[in-house]
Amino acid sequence: MYNKLTYLFDPLCGWCYGASPYLSSIAEATDVKIELLPTGLFSGEGARQMDDDFAAYAWNNDQRIARLTGQGFTERYRESVLGNRQQYFDSGPATVALTAVSLTTPSRELDALKAMQQARFINGQDIAELKTLASILKSLELEDAALMIKHPDADLLAANRARVNLAQALMREFDARGVPTFIADSGDKRWVMHASAIFSNPQIAAR
Repeated sequence: MYNKLTYLFDPLCGWCYGASPYLSSIAEATDVKIELLPTGLFSGEGARQMDDDFAAYAWNNDQRIARLTGQGFTERYRESVLGNRQQYFDSGPATVALTAVSLTTPSRELDALKAMQQARFINGQDIAELKTLASILKSLELEDAALMIKHPDADLLAANRARVNLAQALMREFDARGVPTFIADSGDKRWVMHASAIFSNPQIAAR
């Protein structure tokens, strides 16, 4: 058994959205501490313009995720997000918003991530927009974080870079090839938990 789980993820990652029930089961059924660390996979050089080929690839992948995890991807998401050629595929703003939550109300970061995923994959909202992200945070009564991201200052951006750098260092240390990646920590040792086992048995953390 482990007492800490470091979750390496990207807010726009469909597989990370698929892992939400697993993380919820840990938070609700165990005393395991969950540390969220965004990897910046789809920000910076990883960001891109949405086009027909990428949209088709994403939708096909989303259907596979839905079959394996039970997490829904709506037609509204398909039309408003994948079908919008003006919308940029960039997780940078959402990553900064989550860092703002980690600085102001760290116990609510998982709630904020789930709300962002819900906004994107169910409601079809653009979570690359700071205005949308601020509205999501306000709906969770995370007013301080919402205020911070309206005008991100140097301290917030530095904290965000530090989190992403740490996540990327862990990816290299454990030779992780993608997200989601789960690193379990028992105090004496750390190891990567295989995502295949996690998706097949969301209650594994309670054992």
